[in-house]
Amino acid sequence: MRLQLSTWQEVDAYLSRSKGIIIPIGSTEQHGPNGLIGTDAICPEFIAKGVAEKIDVLVAPTINVGIAQHHLGFAGSMALRPSTLIAVITDMVASLAHHGFERCYFLNGHGGNIATITAAFAEIYTNSSLHSPEEDFPLRCKLSNWYMGLAVQQVSKELFADAEGSHATPSEVSLTYFAHPDAIKKVAMSPQRAPTGPVYTALDFRQRFPDGRIGSEPALASTDSGEKLFHAAVRDITADYQAFLRTR
Repeated sequence: MRLQLSTWQEVDAYLSRSKGIIIPIGSTEQHGPNGLIGTDAICPEFIAKGVAEKIDVLVAPTINVGIAQHHLGFAGSMALRPSTLIAVITDMVASLAHHGFERCYFLNGHGGNIATITAAFAEIYTNSSLHSPEEDFPLRCKLSNWYMGLAVQQVSKELFADAEGSHATPSEVSLTYFAHPDAIKKVAMSPQRAPTGPVYTALDFRQRFPDGRIGSEPALASTDSGEKLFHAAVRDITADYQAFLRTR
């Protein structure tokens, strides 16, 4: 069930049986020569849709732009300031809480978002403690990175081993290919495996990693691998989300 494809009456009915919602969050940034710029948003959105096909859960609109200033040396990349993303998350959660949602599960596809999402949660809880210290605050937020699930990690290791790398990985590219097979890109890459190193500013990133990859071999990506990763991720996230609903 998708929030943007529901009526307010349908959301009202959903809230009578569940107080949980999945909020996909990602980024709009380059993903190497054969990776889609929307990869980090496509992956959690696609997985959330798969979870919603298995269990009764509402999926919010995806937050498509995230913390990606270091990718701005590549055309098409977009970035928010950490303060902007914190404001977006806190306002979205406040809106949902206003209607009675009590469990906000952020399904993330971009490692660069982690610190900022965590800071947004701290802002949400601090607001409650400062403004209503004597009142019960039933709202809980959780961050889950789809690529860190146990089943996903196992499949990824079996498929790609140390060719996975850390950015523009064959796993995430494979998942987008399974989601959008009409968007598959076949591109020759040299070197076969990208270099590794630290990440700082946009100019530094472009100089260190001229084709956008970090330590990865995304030419190994395939729709078959994407299908395996998708089913593994849906298993991981379904179990984790259901456990989250039971938390106090």
